[in-house]
Amino acid sequence: MKLYYAPGACSLADHIALAETGLSYDLAKVDLKAKEIEGGGDYWAVNPKGYVPALDIGEGTILTENIAILSYLADRVDDFMPPDGISHIRGLELLAFISTELHKNFKPFFNPAASDAEKEEAGEILKKRFDYVAGVLGGKPYLMGDDLTVADCYLFVMLTWAAKNELDLPEALGGFVERMKARPAVQKALAEEGLS
Repeated sequence: MKLYYAPGACSLADHIALAETGLSYDLAKVDLKAKEIEGGGDYWAVNPKGYVPALDIGEGTILTENIAILSYLADRVDDFMPPDGISHIRGLELLAFISTELHKNFKPFFNPAASDAEKEEAGEILKKRFDYVAGVLGGKPYLMGDDLTVADCYLFVMLTWAAKNELDLPEALGGFVERMKARPAVQKALAEEGLS
């Protein structure tokens, strides 16, 4: 497998998940502005959407979008997502919430043309969404209980973005970040992206 990523981008969730699986993988760093792959290559030819992540799973198959890639990885490792039943649906629900309600609301923080008012509005929305996530977490170590799931990998990245943009977070989420940072796979992914 080969993951196309940009350091610190949402592809970090997939990178962490890959490291957690113990499966072998290669990395291809992408310059998102130039749409070029480090070492040569047109990223548009890999992913016509032009953004990361993209995961080449072999035989000419490339997956894009965090929910798809994380679900694919969860299917390959026991206990990385409940395998079936309502717990599995709840895991997908968490992935969708993180993607649509957290991830998308960071857009003004990455847009140089966004006004302070737009950033403030986004920050207020994100505060409410992170309050909800803190409630889901409750006293559990991870979103779905004692075991890490792919949803935790994605949430961790959103929390790094929140810290970078100095957003106030519920205290429970600070503990979650520290637990994630202590995981060897998270340390490995951060180091491989030059973020440690």
